[in-house]
Amino acid sequence: MATFAYTAARQTGEIVKGEREAENERSLAQLLKGEGLLLLNVETGSGGKTGLVKLIAGIDLGKLVSRIKPISIVDKMFFTRNLAVMVSAGLSLTRAMDALMQETANPKFRRILAEVNGSVIKGKSLAESLKVYEGVFGILYINMVEVGETTGKLTLVLKLLARQMKKDYDLHRRVKGAMMYPGIIVSALLVVGFLMMIYVVPTLTQTIKELGAELPFTTKIIIFLSDLMLNYAIWFLVGAILTVVLFWRALKAEKGKELFDRFIIRVPIFGTLVKKFNTARFTRTLAYLITSGVPIVRSLEVVSKVLGNILYRRAIKAAAGDIQKGKQLNELLAVYPDIFQPIVIQMIKVGEETGKLGDLLLRIAIFFEEDVNETTKNLSTVIEPLLMIVVGIAVGFFAISILQPIYGSLGNI
Repeated sequence: MATFAYTAARQTGEIVKGEREAENERSLAQLLKGEGLLLLNVETGSGGKTGLVKLIAGIDLGKLVSRIKPISIVDKMFFTRNLAVMVSAGLSLTRAMDALMQETANPKFRRILAEVNGSVIKGKSLAESLKVYEGVFGILYINMVEVGETTGKLTLVLKLLARQMKKDYDLHRRVKGAMMYPGIIVSALLVVGFLMMIYVVPTLTQTIKELGAELPFTTKIIIFLSDLMLNYAIWFLVGAILTVVLFWRALKAEKGKELFDRFIIRVPIFGTLVKKFNTARFTRTLAYLITSGVPIVRSLEVVSKVLGNILYRRAIKAAAGDIQKGKQLNELLAVYPDIFQPIVIQMIKVGEETGKLGDLLLRIAIFFEEDVNETTKNLSTVIEPLLMIVVGIAVGFFAISILQPIYGSLGNI
């Protein structure tokens, strides 16, 4: 048994603090629940131990790991979906959140849900309680929950959010999966090339020099690079790390992000995939916001903040400002032909003319999501021959540069 110092809340909103012995935090929560108390926060008392290995140099490793561990989209997706089911079944919001909090495996997310639920118990709305954790849930999530509470359609909104997160998760997983194969091949090629330069080439260089053969220009390049890497290996490593850090910092800056996003949409194959991905996410998110009852201007403002590509964000943000002047959305997006395909503009135009913009946007999203799915499936088939050509050229260049002077020397014997 361990002694826990806890903070809990009554149904009236009153905060209660105290100490209690229990086997673990879950048992403590059940004990307090039986007394009509909702556990908000817990700390191990001076006389107890947690179930985790504790204290190295006075640091609680369990708490440290739980704070570092990120809250995944899967955690939020299952919470949202189950909350919608439980609320629609007739449970009160606080009871539903209390039950889901106990079932959440991520300790960090569990604490956040406990604090959000405690805020709701005190009388705040769910959206207001979530705003404290905007970095966790995101502006889209909070705005849709706020609309759901205002219109009395919270269950519908939660279901839409769960569906949206599922689609985002599937799209990200497919794109990452498609990028993984070429990434592994290129990384392996660089590592093997580096090892050959510092281990294999020096030995072959010594043999070539002993033969006294005249070195071709390509062989001199190989030997020069090998000497450079062998003598300055640490600096090469430092330079590589600095390059990655500077590139990452550049992507955090608006100008660097803009240059990268402009470049990536012009890259063959990958540029098309990026456009399809952003178009699918834009149309589905906007469709769900409009369906939930969010005004078109506010919907566009929210969408402009959740998309990854800065070109799409700027275009949609500009449309949000100009649409108040009476212009149609399809007209505002048509001035960006580089990122919005004609089919998207035409479908949006039909949706605005028929008053079914939400339905048409959802159809566009489904179309492009299926397109992304097919593209990612075939991406490895397209990239594999290109990678084989690159690898072949690299191996051929190395082989000719090293073997040519050796065969030349043997011919002179």
